Amino acid sequence: MKRTIIGFHLDENGDWVANLDCAHGQHVRHRPPFVSRPWVVSEAGREAMLGTELDCARCERMEWPEGCVACRRTPEFDETTVPAGLRSEHTTRRGVWARVHVVRGVLRYHVGPPIDRSFQVGPASSAVIVPEVRHRVEPEGPVRFFLSYGCRDE
Repeated sequence: MKRTIIGFHLDENGDWVANLDCAHGQHVRHRPPFVSRPWVVSEAGREAMLGTELDCARCERMEWPEGCVACRRTPEFDETTVPAGLRSEHTTRRGVWARVHVVRGVLRYHVGPPIDRSFQVGPASSAVIVPEVRHRVEPEGPVRFFLSYGCRDE
């Protein structure tokens, strides 16, 4: 899944990491002949790459970003009070992560392209909502659930 480079930082080993607009980081090493990224070794080269896109495998795997903590939540919904917007395909804005938490029952969670998955979420698990990826929920009988939204813990 393509994500935009918004900055860079050095990791604990002195390797450059691209900060992506999804809140994930991705190493961008220059290690010829296997990896050729000569732009990463200079500040001007890195600055020239701001705004370009990299594939984010962590978004495709629906991984919650490090340093992202739950900062607000919705009220609980049941099978009769699920807002129409949650039942129909929609997305969150860039950088907005969320989780679906089922308190009771089972909810079907449909995720659109480029992830294309559908799975059940019950009380023993939660589901990650990836920014800018189409998704919807569908109650499978009686259910109680809520959403929590993530913020960077800085």
